[in-house]
Amino acid sequence: MQPTMKTRTSDIWYARAQNVIIGGVNSPSRSYKAVGGGTPRFFVRGEGAYLFDVDDNRYIDYLAAYGPLILGHAHPKIKEALLAVSEEGTLFGTSTPYEVQFAEMLREAIPSMERIRLTNSGTEAVMTTVRVARAYTGRSKILKFQGSYHGHFDDVLVAAGSGPATLGTPDSAGVLQSVAQEVVTTPYNDISSYHRALETYGAELAAVLIEPIIGNFGIVPPDPDFIQAVHQGAKEVGALVIYDEVITAFRFHYGSVQSLFNARADLTALGKIIGGGLPIGAYGGRRDIMEWVAPLGPAYQAGTMAGNPASVRAGMATLHVLKTPGVYEDLTQKASTLVGGLQALAETYRIPLTVNQYRGAFSTHFTDRPVRTYQDADEASSDLYARFFHGMLERGILLAPSKFEAWFTMLPHSEEDLAFTLNAAEDVFKAMRTQL
Repeated sequence: MQPTMKTRTSDIWYARAQNVIIGGVNSPSRSYKAVGGGTPRFFVRGEGAYLFDVDDNRYIDYLAAYGPLILGHAHPKIKEALLAVSEEGTLFGTSTPYEVQFAEMLREAIPSMERIRLTNSGTEAVMTTVRVARAYTGRSKILKFQGSYHGHFDDVLVAAGSGPATLGTPDSAGVLQSVAQEVVTTPYNDISSYHRALETYGAELAAVLIEPIIGNFGIVPPDPDFIQAVHQGAKEVGALVIYDEVITAFRFHYGSVQSLFNARADLTALGKIIGGGLPIGAYGGRRDIMEWVAPLGPAYQAGTMAGNPASVRAGMATLHVLKTPGVYEDLTQKASTLVGGLQALAETYRIPLTVNQYRGAFSTHFTDRPVRTYQDADEASSDLYARFFHGMLERGILLAPSKFEAWFTMLPHSEEDLAFTLNAAEDVFKAMRTQL
């Protein structure tokens, strides 16, 4: 299988973009900087498991818009919902029956969300859970786990400090040191470091913020007993537990992964998948905590676009499809086929590769060591991932342009797509082997 991609039109659009859009992209994650550079592909159409770029190249899509397109592109039920919205109106700035029905569906799927508020994005949802936790507890600090991404608001753009359980340092220009000093960072999957952080800062902690299954330095499931240790430790110091389930909710089974770990978060933030490809977020939790949110309480949050008919009705259509029996088993089987094939090929061509899978998602780390923490993921080879990414891209396989991201299976991926993908990977591994 030889690369045959033509990219002239993408090159032209990228040149134009750099003259008007900062960096040529509207999100840094779309840049190819982390994979050694190159022209980002510009896409114009999606159909099922495929994306088509401006040069009419077809790609099998495992990016899935970083997770939410679990139904694939242009799903008939989503199109039907959006057609209805286009005829009836996309934005009212008022309450609608649809937002109530949608919130009822979310609460039925995630019982810990006793009261819910819709937002415009996952970032907005997580940001507000932090504000509400501070209002409810009267405390200022939050604890997060190293390498987790919770959006781009100031409190979470904080890197680990100098030790395993220290106050953070700004991870972005424009984030004040005083803000970073309200954030405690500790390694994911490290119970002893977590306990040390609680011993030092527990009385000041409003909340522990966690991705229960990591999705932002690859897919990294929790070690046995880690989730329970997080809940027990937070309870002992009087801190709330916030689950960032922007990636995990409805991706691995119908509802939240809380039930998979026999856990119940105090507050939960959602996004991505629940909008069926449209912008949306939601947060919710215990009724007594959520009653601190305006208009009932003093913690303010608002949004003109929140609960808009387009996002809500696309979200309802998505949830209806995801309730179909066998959906999640199908996604898991597809991921397992790819994981087994990639591992076998890596062994054949002597490529150091660790693959972390959780049901229908997985991540490829070019290292011969297990990946349990952010440091493990960070130490995996960036160069080998960059070669793999570009090689797969040239063969019509769309992955995330970062070694820290995941592959996501979608319902329309076919057996033929999986076989094509593994054939492409064999070509790329063979070429990489000659360069090692």
